Amino acid sequence: MTRSHVPCRQKPAAGARGRRTGGWLAPALGLAVLAAPVVARGQTLQEALAQTYANNPTLATARAQLRVVDENVPQALAGWRPTVSVSGSVGYGDGSYRQRSQTAFGQRIGVTTDVERTIGSVQATVTQPLYRGGRTVAATRRAENQVMAQRARLLATEQQVLQDAVTGYVNVIRFQEEVRLNLNNAQVLQRQLDATNERFRVGEITRTDVAQAESRLAGARASRADAEGQLQNSRAVFQRVIGAAPTRLTAPQPLSPAARTNQDAAQVAALNNPAVVAALFDEAAARDFVDVQIGALLPQASLQGQALRSDNQTLPGVRTTGEQIVATVTVPIYQGGAEYAVVRQARQDAARLRQVVDDQRRTASAQAVQAWETLQSTRATVDSVRAQIRASEIALDGVQREAVVGSRTTLDVLNAEQELLNARVSLVRALANVVTASHSLAQAVGRLTARDLRLPVALYDTEAYYKAVRDRWAGLGDYSAPQPVQQ
Repeated sequence: MTRSHVPCRQKPAAGARGRRTGGWLAPALGLAVLAAPVVARGQTLQEALAQTYANNPTLATARAQLRVVDENVPQALAGWRPTVSVSGSVGYGDGSYRQRSQTAFGQRIGVTTDVERTIGSVQATVTQPLYRGGRTVAATRRAENQVMAQRARLLATEQQVLQDAVTGYVNVIRFQEEVRLNLNNAQVLQRQLDATNERFRVGEITRTDVAQAESRLAGARASRADAEGQLQNSRAVFQRVIGAAPTRLTAPQPLSPAARTNQDAAQVAALNNPAVVAALFDEAAARDFVDVQIGALLPQASLQGQALRSDNQTLPGVRTTGEQIVATVTVPIYQGGAEYAVVRQARQDAARLRQVVDDQRRTASAQAVQAWETLQSTRATVDSVRAQIRASEIALDGVQREAVVGSRTTLDVLNAEQELLNARVSLVRALANVVTASHSLAQAVGRLTARDLRLPVALYDTEAYYKAVRDRWAGLGDYSAPQPVQQ
């Protein structure tokens, strides 16, 4: 009787990191790959992650959002810079004026004169802020902290996208192997049903044995159909996240644990998790916003220079020109109380964000501990299931031999085969869980980035756009041209 088997150990895929563990994961996850010719080179997990990093739209959206937040800095710095404006007017005037004059004979008469004129004026104004109550300094600090928080959010998005890619990649291999195992099981059960029918025709067994074999075959076909459906679903997820349909995938290796113990994982996550970092900068930006609002209660000082020219405003041929420089100081006394409410509101928001920091630290630590424990449990599951497979193979062989001499029934054989199949499917799932759990642990401690994974891809430069626009006084161009940094 033909039975499925667990293939021999494979070498790690080309390009795998030195930090990854040995090739103990490849045996079960690489079953589907063995059917391909040896000369054919499969797609590795690192290649899939590199493609995801370069093409995933969710990641591209997060990068664009960072560029949006980068523009907060030049907006804040504009508080130091002068404003220049030019205004002008042109028009037509028509009127008359009456003037009394005295003739040579001493008589006073009124003389009316019609006046038609073209009216025009132009004025240039330059205003230089001198002191804005400290709002420019506070707004700049706030904008800088917002940029840093958004960079942390970009890392969080990058980690989540790469984790989704790992899950999609591993699921395709997993369900490919489950389809293969269920297809092989259905073929074995079909041959066993044929043999059972022959024995029934010669009277060696009863109709019950045939019905049991038919039932198991129908169940095997249902399991195969379910696995095929799951495989198609995983292929769709793979294409959505990575951006291309899966072809021939190479069995991946798990990452080496990012922490020695669960306590170490919790401590690193509390400091390095991107969600924690983003919360810290959000809280700093909120404190700066308090200073921005307090600035509205402080004096304001500015220097204004004007140059003007006015033609024909009252009479034709009359031109007025002038220049002036004016220093203005404004001291707010009371504006209805709204400014005080805004300050109080900003302080409460900063207090809220301080609690968010603590919440994010606890969440990150809990996720890291959970990921670490999941990784340890899945590794232990792999060892246990492998022992179960060895025992199930021995048991199946013994049941088959005993069934030949009539000491075991058809149901005993079917049960032994099903137990072996279940164990092999469990091994495939456990090995897949080891890979995803190792990457989940890296994500929890903030180490599932393209830089940490050393992906063969040009890294996105988070500072390029910031540097391009920070000190720019004018310009409407698009400064988001790709400026990668190859590490």
